[in-house]
Amino acid sequence: MLPPALLKWMAPFGPKANCTLDLCPVEMTVYGYRPSLAANITFLCLYLLSAAIHIYLGVRRKTWFFMGCMVVGACNAVTGYAARIALYHNPFNFTAFIIQIICITSGPVYYSAAIYVTLADAIRYFSRSASHLPPYLFYWIFITCDVVCLLFQAAGGALSTVSAAAIGSSAMSKVGVDMALAGLSMQVAVMVIFCGLFADYLIRYFREGATDRFGRRAQLFFGFMALAVLLILTRCAYRLVELRNGYMGALIREEGLFIGLEGVMVISAVFCLMIAHPGFLFKNDDKRSSVGGSVAESYVLRDLA
Repeated sequence: MLPPALLKWMAPFGPKANCTLDLCPVEMTVYGYRPSLAANITFLCLYLLSAAIHIYLGVRRKTWFFMGCMVVGACNAVTGYAARIALYHNPFNFTAFIIQIICITSGPVYYSAAIYVTLADAIRYFSRSASHLPPYLFYWIFITCDVVCLLFQAAGGALSTVSAAAIGSSAMSKVGVDMALAGLSMQVAVMVIFCGLFADYLIRYFREGATDRFGRRAQLFFGFMALAVLLILTRCAYRLVELRNGYMGALIREEGLFIGLEGVMVISAVFCLMIAHPGFLFKNDDKRSSVGGSVAESYVLRDLA
């Protein structure tokens, strides 16, 4: 370890970082710790497992859009946690820091897209008349918002870290952080609005009295889908609080909170979406819906008895 007088000449952050654990204390990094090797390997393996299961279910049940969202989200997470494993070996690795910021922060957007399309398809099947919005508007409005959230979060994470590399890790780019916060805030708002619309739909649906189709499989489907949404909302709320003071805030240095409220929340949502897989409730219909078009699969309800 270098003496304190020499540490001021070292670059702990950025593409020209020359710090290593042999030369600089880990407290000089943005996180102030070495990411847990065991936790990150565990999350990486769980996401690989989830990808394999969703590929199997997607191919067997022909739920292509749902499978695509889940697999892309899992690949995103695997890349992010692989970067955190690299940070364990070298906490001053600037490239690994950027990769995990972008991939882990923006990952749940893909799962949200799968939820929006699947629940909109459920609205189309159970009772279109009970919904204030036609199903195709759910696709265009919420998927469009999802793409905007993804762009803001990814661009904000990249801009904040790249700008910080130019001006020093103690002065992270406020513009980049604000962009990431805007993306997270929009994601939370969009999910809350969607939940409100869908809750209103279910209330109107049950008031119609057509509950004979709402059997055990449907209850499991909607129950675990709702739990997945709640888990993702909890995670997004945590990231909003974590980033409110930028990358120099106190919460960003608490790895336990990151593991519990980021890692555990999102992977739990992913496994909830296995139980709430549309293939268990619906089966593929060869006739494409004129509403969903090529954006989403058209499903026909299985026998729920």
